[in-house]
Amino acid sequence: MNQTIQQERPDHPDAVVLIGELDGLLQPLYKSESRHGFSVNRLIDEGVHFFVVRADQQLVACGGVLFVNTAFGEVKRMYVRPAARGTGIARLLLEHLEAFTLHHGITLMRLETGIHQTAAIRLYERMGYVRIPPFPPYTDDPVSVCYEKRLG
Repeated sequence: MNQTIQQERPDHPDAVVLIGELDGLLQPLYKSESRHGFSVNRLIDEGVHFFVVRADQQLVACGGVLFVNTAFGEVKRMYVRPAARGTGIARLLLEHLEAFTLHHGITLMRLETGIHQTAAIRLYERMGYVRIPPFPPYTDDPVSVCYEKRLG
């Protein structure tokens, strides 16, 4: 399988499609106050570095990283289409986001996800992320979990 990761603006049509699919997946699982995903406009306004993944030229995944000053990078809007899950795409994308962050001199990665994202949680834990208390802007929420990983 030929896989490529390309940086795209979050308002690129391919990115918009994937973000929409992610929103559609999360909306029935979590109340609005427990969904922290940035809108396309906010991804742009906040300067999130956003990437899409293609496998054999088919759009399969997306994800971004927000640099919070130089303190840490935060994984944003990571999503793999159901047909591509279990193929290593998520690991490939997360490794890319980590390397991109480290290349910019940031050695800590953080993320927030929902408790119903069990496959994502397994991936993060397998890749060395450890659970931490909520970090700003997140607060205690019974359906939210936060993780971090030291890079390098």
